[in-house]
Amino acid sequence: MNPLDLGLIDFGEAWAIQEQMAAEVAAAKIQETLLLLEHTPVYTIGSGGNDANIIDSNIEAVRINRGGDVTWHGPGQVVGYPLVDLSRRGRDLHRYLRFLEEFLIATAADYGVAACRIPGRTGIWVDEGKLAAIGVGVRRWVTMHGFALNVTNDLAPFSAINPCGMTNCRVTSLKALSNRAPEVGEVKVNIAARFEDMLDEMLPRV
Repeated sequence: MNPLDLGLIDFGEAWAIQEQMAAEVAAAKIQETLLLLEHTPVYTIGSGGNDANIIDSNIEAVRINRGGDVTWHGPGQVVGYPLVDLSRRGRDLHRYLRFLEEFLIATAADYGVAACRIPGRTGIWVDEGKLAAIGVGVRRWVTMHGFALNVTNDLAPFSAINPCGMTNCRVTSLKALSNRAPEVGEVKVNIAARFEDMLDEMLPRV
């Protein structure tokens, strides 16, 4: 697993990088890769998302090839795009989604935040609301898109949408929940160090 930090990057540019690298992973030209980044502010919506969940009519959301509904990305939020070859890890997308949740729960715990999953609602949660969103796509059994963990980002943009298609969905961040607000760079390093070991444990290569 090759972790790669793209820094602060426009969504369209990161999407093009994903498309290219996913094809290369599928063709066994490069190893599995974890892209870590922050986006310049952008709303995105999954391929089956409902435009009615965009409350502010002035918002233009980018429709993309992932599951889930509408969400927001911006500086201070750690976005992870794992390019994982599920053809060599059991071809079980459901199990992959559960892995991402367990991984994010473990990451939140490092900062004193006890998060959990809610059956039927992809992502991770605390009493104060949703802490991280998950939405994935698959090309030739290689995963695209992934997760967005709220670290120090502004939460106000979420008020213009029904996050992930849920009305009255509160959203929170590690900064709002933790006694010690972590730096984005620190969280990226922590994620990069943990990801492959947990992936190999929950979805071993076959």
